[in-house]
Amino acid sequence: QVQLVESGGGLVQPGGSLRLSCAASGSIFSLYLMGWYRQAPGKQRELVATITSGGATNYANSVKGRFTISRDNAKNTVYLQMSSLKPEDTAVYYCKANWAQYSYWGQGTQVTVSS
Repeated sequence: QVQLVESGGGLVQPGGSLRLSCAASGSIFSLYLMGWYRQAPGKQRELVATITSGGATNYANSVKGRFTISRDNAKNTVYLQMSSLKPEDTAVYYCKANWAQYSYWGQGTQVTVSS
């Protein structure tokens, strides 16, 4: 069982920045495919960004050039640096870990972009 704990959400003004963190349990974190997803009220959960064990990244078109996903395997942590935030980025952000046939989700952290 892998436990994921997100942190770093909050209220930010449009154009501002936030960094989300997701700390994972387990001794094979470096092998996990890690991802950030988000779910806005009344909408389906959607992919934001992923990072492979080798460091290859993938982004949703809506966040390309504004968000950066990274990982620190020594700390068992994945990050999402969010810049130039827009009101439409408001959502609960979830961390996800994939390994073999298993997948695990964190509890989510709220990000609200509003003036």
